[in-house]
Amino acid sequence: MPSVNRLYTSLKDKGLAVALVDFREGAELVRRTVKERGYVAPVLLDASGDVTGRVYGVWGPPTVYFIDRQGRLVGRAVGPRAWASPEARRFVEALLDSR
Repeated sequence: MPSVNRLYTSLKDKGLAVALVDFREGAELVRRTVKERGYVAPVLLDASGDVTGRVYGVWGPPTVYFIDRQGRLVGRAVGPRAWASPEARRFVEALLDSR
């Protein structure tokens, strides 16, 4: 998650929006974890996991969805990724540049 923090921090002024979704955990645990790990993106809670699992098909983190400026799903990645890599940054910047 540190690489997601850095990517979000460096590109949010260009329009990158990141929402971290935690599911099947209580609010207090999530608050502590966010503070301890220094997450900077907004965190949404799905305590039951119903929306995350049934609606979006996410059963294990991390799962990333890429949504373009028109609100269309343009990609999905399951599992850890090297978000600090030059390739990942170019990919995200290309999405931000597309109108």
